[in-house]
Amino acid sequence: MALPLIFLSSGLLATVLTGSSLASQHDVTDGPYVFAPDRKPDNASWICHSEHKQTHIDSPKVLRPENCGELPQPTLHELKNTVEADSFSGVDTIVAFSDVHGQYDVMHTLLRNQGVIDKDDNWALGKAHLVITGDMFDRGPQINEVLWLVYQLDKQAQEAGGRLHLLMGNHEQMVLKGDLRYIHPRYKVTEELTDRKYDALYGTETELGQWLRSKHTLVKINDMLFMHGGISPDWLETDLTISKANNLYREHIDTPKQEIKQSELLNFLFYKNGPTWYRGYFKGKNMLNEKQIDQLLAHFGVNHIVVGHTSQDRVLGRFNNKIIAIDSSIKRGESGELLWVEDGKLSRGLYQGGKVSLTSDQD
Repeated sequence: MALPLIFLSSGLLATVLTGSSLASQHDVTDGPYVFAPDRKPDNASWICHSEHKQTHIDSPKVLRPENCGELPQPTLHELKNTVEADSFSGVDTIVAFSDVHGQYDVMHTLLRNQGVIDKDDNWALGKAHLVITGDMFDRGPQINEVLWLVYQLDKQAQEAGGRLHLLMGNHEQMVLKGDLRYIHPRYKVTEELTDRKYDALYGTETELGQWLRSKHTLVKINDMLFMHGGISPDWLETDLTISKANNLYREHIDTPKQEIKQSELLNFLFYKNGPTWYRGYFKGKNMLNEKQIDQLLAHFGVNHIVVGHTSQDRVLGRFNNKIIAIDSSIKRGESGELLWVEDGKLSRGLYQGGKVSLTSDQD
């Protein structure tokens, strides 16, 4: 790798690292990756047209270097490490979506058209709760753009008296554990130029890594239980509660896979038929029937289980809306939908704007 070039740009001291085989073949602009040792943000790495630039952080606003596209300029906040409650009642409005997989433009358009964010990309839901049931990572090309917008909205929601619940999906768990099979090829350039594996860019000494590690995997709001994949009947054979499961996920998110596999309970949670991988509400020989669904609902004291993970063409109700699937295939990069729950009324929020009632697929 070539020697660093030091220059002064827009009042920011930046280090540029150039000269890599991948970078010479691809024009990549990516970042920022904010490093926060001892939970104190210190510096940011940027990839600006396949050059690695580093800036020092001396204020909450992280300013990008010149000639670095329209990359996020986040305002950092101390709330990132807050572990919120995982059960809420009396919430009038809930909005939910899932499985963005780095498709920032689709997510941004959908949130704008549905009035979740305003024209300046700020929180516009007041005291409502927004639930994202995982899989921001992998496949798509704009992971950081997605994460920094959600990071910003998380803080703004709390300040407005609402909440944003970013739940951990299987792809968050995969990336944080170093399973990088599904990252977009452009992030190979980022790895090379930063001289860090992709998972280390979201490690325990990074701003986004610390924020992600504070998040739940399941949350109960009113009469609805949200998670990425689904609750299988295997859960009923354990002594797990929602809070116990969330704590175990946080405690072991960095535990190596081989150690996870040695524990029957952890193996269930992180793999097998656990809440981030299960697909048993949909087609297949192991699909549950309505009686089994009712047993799960009764166990948690809810009327609906809301999941992502299994791709649909729209927000879909199953078993008389007892199961609601909200992976509307945003991952394809073309369109997507939201689930709206307003005073108990279920609606689909459409990509171009507007809402229609959620009807149930009676398979």
